[in-house]
Formats: sequence, C-alpha cells, structure tokens
Amino acid sequence: MICRENHAYRPSMAEMSEYIHNPLWDAFCAYLEETYQVNPSMAFSRCSLEPGWNIKFQKGGRTLCTVYPRENTFTVMVVIGRKEKERFEQVLPSFCSELQQLYRDTKEGNGQKWLMIDLENEGALYKDVKRILEIRYPRNRRVSSAPK
Repeated sequence: MICRENHAYRPSMAEMSEYIHNPLWDAFCAYLEETYQVNPSMAFSRCSLEPGWNIKFQKGGRTLCTVYPRENTFTVMVVIGRKEKERFEQVLPSFCSELQQLYRDTKEGNGQKWLMIDLENEGALYKDVKRILEIRYPRNRRVSSAPK
C-alpha cells in the first residue's frame, strides 16, 4: 500500500490505481487519454490544503484537471477560470444539484473557482465533470501553427 504523503517514494500509476481501487478511476484515465490525448503526470504537492501525490492531466501547457487519489475513490479538481466562467454559468442550471451547490459554495479567488469534486461512480457528477472539461478544453480545438 502506498503512502500518499511520502514524498520520498514516487508511486507508479499501477500503484495509484491499486490504491484508489475503483474501476471508475481507470475509466476516467482512459476517457482523458482518448478524448484529449493527455497522459497523467505524477506530482507531489506540499500545499497545506491537499498535501501529497496527485495526478495532473495537461494539454497544451494548461492543466485540464488534477486528481487527488483516495482509498476507493478520488477527487477531481477543475478550475473554472475567467475564460470559462461565463460559458460555465450559462449551463450551470443543467448540471446536477450537487454540482450546482458545490459551485455556489466554492469561494472565488483571482477570478477563479477551484472545484473539488469527489467521484465514486458513473453517476451525474461524473457526467458533469466530463461536461466541465469540455467547457475548459473543447475537443474540436486544434493546435496548429499553420493558418487555415
């Protein structure tokens, strides 16, 4: 068993998957890798709010989301920044009541809200997290230096 707070030992993704011990974790990773062509990156945080190993998913130098592993579950942190705020708030009423309440209860700082969303199953919250990620990084966005 891994110790999430042990910065001296960097766990592998297989060890994290075993620690989380929830099939949704593997499905979520596969979804991110397939949909956004991102790979997980293990990082150690000394942040007082959430110290320990976490997994970042980045696209084009921008963090799509950060995952905080737990035993039998995981928490996804998604930042709703200035760029996404208006679009997100337009569709907020269509999200599940739990996510709407989480958004209302999350304090804003520097024009951002850092949503910490606990995922345990493929219910409404999981579907809403995928919708939030689509707002943050639309799948039809193309990275190209060539003019159209």
